Amino acid sequence: MPDSAAGVRRVLAVIPARGGSKGVPAKNLAPVGGVPLVARAVRECRAGRLVTDVVVSTDDPAVAAAAREAGAEVVLRPAALAGDTATSEAAVLHALDAHEALHGSPVDVVLLVQCTSPFLVREDIDGVAAAVAEQGADTAVTVAPFHGFVWRRSDEAGEGGAGVNHDRSFRPRRQDRPQDFLETGAAYAMDAAGFRRHGHRFFGRTELVRTDPARVLEIDDPHDLARARALAPLLDADLPGSLPTAADVDAVVLDFDGTQTDDRVLIDSDGRELVSVHRGDGLGIAALRRSGLRMLILSTERNPVVAARARKLGLPVLHGVDRKDLALKQWCEEQGVAPERVLYVGNDVNDLPCFALVGWPVAVASAHDVVRGAARAVTARPGGDGAIREIAGWILGPSLDTLPQ
Repeated sequence: MPDSAAGVRRVLAVIPARGGSKGVPAKNLAPVGGVPLVARAVRECRAGRLVTDVVVSTDDPAVAAAAREAGAEVVLRPAALAGDTATSEAAVLHALDAHEALHGSPVDVVLLVQCTSPFLVREDIDGVAAAVAEQGADTAVTVAPFHGFVWRRSDEAGEGGAGVNHDRSFRPRRQDRPQDFLETGAAYAMDAAGFRRHGHRFFGRTELVRTDPARVLEIDDPHDLARARALAPLLDADLPGSLPTAADVDAVVLDFDGTQTDDRVLIDSDGRELVSVHRGDGLGIAALRRSGLRMLILSTERNPVVAARARKLGLPVLHGVDRKDLALKQWCEEQGVAPERVLYVGNDVNDLPCFALVGWPVAVASAHDVVRGAARAVTARPGGDGAIREIAGWILGPSLDTLPQ
């Protein structure tokens, strides 16, 4: 964020994030791409060129803690502004007043940023902020091009329909129709003084800031959340910092079955279990180990093949562990590694408690849907087919191919 020095207009981003939600319980803390929704919004606001301050307005201690961890200031919202009927404008006005009272200086432009739009990016935030702060608009809103025909029920019985933005007897081609825009619900900007006078997000001249239609998604129910989690590996891939580097990670912890293997087991006539591993994964693990990163194999599996593979790779191993999260926490304490600097690779639901502990939860491409949704990054390759080698490439970059094997 830019410094709020003399001559720089103060742009305050307010993110309303109350604790109650009927459609999706604890919605604003739900992880998408491994990051809680409120933290995603804070991250993009802080990365904006024009935003000088970021405030999360909430009535919930857990949301407040997540917001502070992400780098936002927190304004605790009174109960009167936290119910189902409370407006976003009321929350923004309250946060604006509280922020100005705390800092003793006025805000020039105030933004309303909705964390339930998970794929909002810093360019959109800068777009609405610039429209007001630099281009003379009174208000601004993110929109996406829209070409659909809108219908509405034409009677109270819900039978029959009437065209809203078209005459149903005449269906012009898209290129012959005026360009319509859909309000995305993601980001708004208002001149702060005008917002106080009008008490609404739209007044005066409103600038339309076009955004990528592929990123337009508002989370209102569990189906929306599932869609967001499925899309996150694709839409987050181009964001700065979406993949870990050596600067982000001090340790790499690997599950075994389904991450280093393809999750299949072969059983011979004597009952011995055999698994298949990928040579490329072995090379990637060797490079990670020789780079100086602490490493561990952590598995609930009691099969001796886990220990045998660990010996082959020269890695410490904890296997036959019932509570992987407790074992991981103890290992981090013993190694003096901060959990937020740990990359953990998993594939199934028993890895989720470990995902919640570390800063870089990573799922392989073949992981369970819920696990991919909770991951901060997802590999392109499945478990047992080079996924660990791919992760080594993220962390080590071009140096991966120059380290001695």
